[in-house]
Amino acid sequence: MAEHENGASAPEQPPARLQIITQFIRDLSFENIGVQKGGVPDGKPEVKVAINLDAANRGSDQYDVALKLKVDSHVQGIPLFILEIDYAGRFVIQGVPQEQMHPLLMIECPRLIFPFLRRLVSDITRDGGYPPLNLEMIDFMTLYRQEVAKRQAEATPKTANA
Repeated sequence: MAEHENGASAPEQPPARLQIITQFIRDLSFENIGVQKGGVPDGKPEVKVAINLDAANRGSDQYDVALKLKVDSHVQGIPLFILEIDYAGRFVIQGVPQEQMHPLLMIECPRLIFPFLRRLVSDITRDGGYPPLNLEMIDFMTLYRQEVAKRQAEATPKTANA
């Protein structure tokens, strides 16, 4: 027990705990358009990647954190493939103050499961007949800060100029 300045004892905060229980694919779609149409055109593929995050409480100390990824690839305007994957991790989180929970769920948890999603994307594109797509690392801290700034800007009432 910790002591306050007045000598009274206060209960100690339990140590913070973050543990991955499991990781899983919630949904997966790979549309292999280029191969279905008879071949892949020559040229360097253009790849667009979009990612979204989602978190949900699954009971007392359990949370699901999902990375929703969409990859669109084409050459000279001709579609090659579309990959959509919803990949999640289930976490046990204990001893974390409520005000720190949202950043933990949106920064640290995705950072822990992203390497596994990255490997899946590489394997799926390779198994689809293309060179493996190795996603660049994602800075989840920067994404989080940008989203918070965007939401604060949207919440700020705009003043009209007279």
